[in-house]
Amino acid sequence: MKDIPIHILLKHYKRPEVQNAIVKSAENKEIAVVYGSKGYGKRPDTIKYPADVLTLAKNGATSFHCSEELWRNPLQLQTGMSKTELDNLRIGWDLVLDIDCKWLEYSKIAGHLLVEALKHHGIKNIAVKFSGNHGFHIAVPFKAFPEQVQNKETKNLFPEGPRKIAEHLKRMISPILGNEILKFEGGDWANIKQKTSLTDKELKLSEKEINVESVLEIDTILISPRHLYRMPYSFNEKSGLISIPITPEQILTFDKEMAKPENVVVKLDFIDEKNLQLNEAHKLLREAYDTTAEKKEEENKEIKKPQQEFTGPVLAVPAQYFPPCINNILKGLQDGKKRSLFALINFLSTCGWTQEEMEKFIDEWNKKNPEPLREVYWKGQLRYYKAQNKKILPPNCANLTYYKDLQICTPDNFCSRIKNPANYALLKQKIVASENERNSSKKEKKKDAAEKIVEKTKP
Repeated sequence: MKDIPIHILLKHYKRPEVQNAIVKSAENKEIAVVYGSKGYGKRPDTIKYPADVLTLAKNGATSFHCSEELWRNPLQLQTGMSKTELDNLRIGWDLVLDIDCKWLEYSKIAGHLLVEALKHHGIKNIAVKFSGNHGFHIAVPFKAFPEQVQNKETKNLFPEGPRKIAEHLKRMISPILGNEILKFEGGDWANIKQKTSLTDKELKLSEKEINVESVLEIDTILISPRHLYRMPYSFNEKSGLISIPITPEQILTFDKEMAKPENVVVKLDFIDEKNLQLNEAHKLLREAYDTTAEKKEEENKEIKKPQQEFTGPVLAVPAQYFPPCINNILKGLQDGKKRSLFALINFLSTCGWTQEEMEKFIDEWNKKNPEPLREVYWKGQLRYYKAQNKKILPPNCANLTYYKDLQICTPDNFCSRIKNPANYALLKQKIVASENERNSSKKEKKKDAAEKIVEKTKP
C-alpha cells in the first residue's frame, strides 16, 4: 500500500467538484471509508454532504467505497440479515463489472470489448471508470433494467442477476479477447510469455488460442451481497492514482497520466442517468438468463466428469493431503482474501467437507488473516455456495488471477501431475491409500509365509 502524503490527500479532497461528485455517487448507497493501512471504518455508513468528504479526509480517510446495491436506508443494514430482509431493504442494484488484470494494455482491450458487447444488446448508457491501478469498472445503471424478469422482481436478483450477465458477456468476448491480445503483441507468443511469466501449458488452450482466464479476470466472484467498489474521484492506495470516470471511447487510448491527482479534471459522473432509456437493458438481462439455461446442461457435463472421478470421499480429505497453494492460503493473507475464500470453499467442498466442517475451518482460517474478512461476507459466500446445490472445482492452477497473482503458488514435485488443487488432494490421498494397502498386503503375505515356515518346522 502506498503511503499518500496527507497534504496530497487534502488538496484533492478539498476540491468542491470532487466532494460533489463523491456525494452524488453516494446516493442510496452503503459507504465504507478506508483509513490507509488501518483498513475500513465502520459499516454501514453514508455520505450526505460535500463537507463530510473533507472532514473524513482530515481524520485520515484515504479512499471511499460504495455498494453496487441501492438501499432504501443503508444505515438499517446489519450483519447477519437474511435474504428476505435484504430484499425488503434493497431498491435496486447497478451492474458493475470489474476487469482485473496486472497489465493495463490487456485491461483496455477487455474493457473495449465489454462495451461493444453491451452496445450489441442495445445499451447506450454505459459508464466507464479507471479503477485507479490496473483495470476498469464498467457499469449500467439499475434504471436501465426491467422491473421483472422470469416473473421475479429484478431488484431482488442480486447477486444472481449480475453474475449471470457477467458470465454471459464473458462467453461472448473471450474468443475475441484472446485474438485481440495476440494481435496486440504482434502475434508473438514469446512477448506474452515474457510479460506474464506463464508457461505454454498455462497460457495456451491451443497453438492459436489463448487461455484468457490465465491472463485476466472479468469479476463475477466478487459480485456478492454488500460488495463495495472504489468510488469515482477516490484515491487508490496501491498506486496513488485517482479512480476517474472516462468515456467508453477513451478506453483504448487511456493513459495513467490522466489519473494523477494534479491532472484530474472533474467533468464526468460515473453511472449518469441523464440520457437513460428505460428498459434498455431488458435484452441483456433476458439473454443472460436464457444463455444460462441453455448452457446449464453443457456446464453440468463439464463438471460431471471430475465429480464422478473425484467426488468419492465420504469423509473430508485430511489437511495432510492439501496442495502447497491451499496450505499457503491457510497461513493467512494480507491481500487477495476474497479470491482465496472462493477457491477455498470450492476446494473443501469438492474434497468432501460438509457445510458445518467448512464453516468451522474457514472461521479459524479467517482469524489468521492480518485483516480478517467480515463474518457476514464469508458466511454469505458459504450460504450462496450451499444454495447452488452443486460442487464446482476451484480455479485451475493455470488461472493467473488466483494462485500466481496472489504469490501462493509454490509447487512441489507432485504439482506437475495435476491441473487443479482439488485433484492434488484427492489423487494424493488415493495414491497414499493404495500404497498403504499394498504395504499392508505385503506384510500379510510375509506373515503368512512366516507362519507356514513355522508350521513346517513343527515336529
